[in-house]
Amino acid sequence: MTTTVQVRGVALGVEYFGDDDAPLVLLAGGTTMLSWPDALCERLAAGGRRVVRYDLRDSGASTTGDTEAPAYTLRDLAADAAALAGALGGGPAHLAGIGVSGMVAQVAVLDHPEAFSALTLAGTRPVAPGPVDDDLPDHDQAALGRLFSRTLPDWSDRAAVAEFAAAGAEVLGNDPDAARENAARVWDRTPGTDPGVQTADQLGMVFSRLDCGPRWRERLPGLARPTLVVHGRRDPFFPVGNGEALAREIPGARLLVMEECGTAIGAAAVEEVAEAMLALG
Repeated sequence: MTTTVQVRGVALGVEYFGDDDAPLVLLAGGTTMLSWPDALCERLAAGGRRVVRYDLRDSGASTTGDTEAPAYTLRDLAADAAALAGALGGGPAHLAGIGVSGMVAQVAVLDHPEAFSALTLAGTRPVAPGPVDDDLPDHDQAALGRLFSRTLPDWSDRAAVAEFAAAGAEVLGNDPDAARENAARVWDRTPGTDPGVQTADQLGMVFSRLDCGPRWRERLPGLARPTLVVHGRRDPFFPVGNGEALAREIPGARLLVMEECGTAIGAAAVEEVAEAMLALG
């Protein structure tokens, strides 16, 4: 079931899986909820969890504002996650973030520890967009050159947008067929064909315009929640060394490397990821 939930003056698009009385797993979209595969949501629900995935602001069914100059910060997105967990009820939630929403998830648990019981971080890193720390591998520049030198599609053409995503998936180490299908679904959920809104939904570009300060990496050793770090071995955007660094920074964190995956959780990795998430509680 898909609907919206009002928190902190914004509407967040959400989708529910599983039993309403089960422990809550909250999946923050990166940036839309469809970053989390249906199969993973269904497997977590079958494992006795209530799964809620949601769109970040300026994506999917959530509130859309000025995507060129967003009037909120990374910490607002973190506060949204805490407020949504509270609004959904049932006690502290297991929070999961993928890609850029993994940054949101880190800050959310650090700033609002009472709202969360466990943390899963997929394909992300412990610093904000921009220059990285010396010990963290930066984006693969050759891959980024290929990714961002492509001509943008006609955003009003659903098929063209889907093909654009499929071609990008090959660069990012992902399944082109799955990316094509997912992009078409994102297109269907996007409110209009305005290029700014489409790039926010399809490419998540609004996130790079956020105020993401102050730094939070130095706070990670105090993160006292069971944590799973999931990362694709073939990820050229946030290379796997970023996940390895996260797992070192957070006490007791488990690192799960998806050997055949890039930036997305591929179909072959769903069962392993689901089992690891369920084991956190």
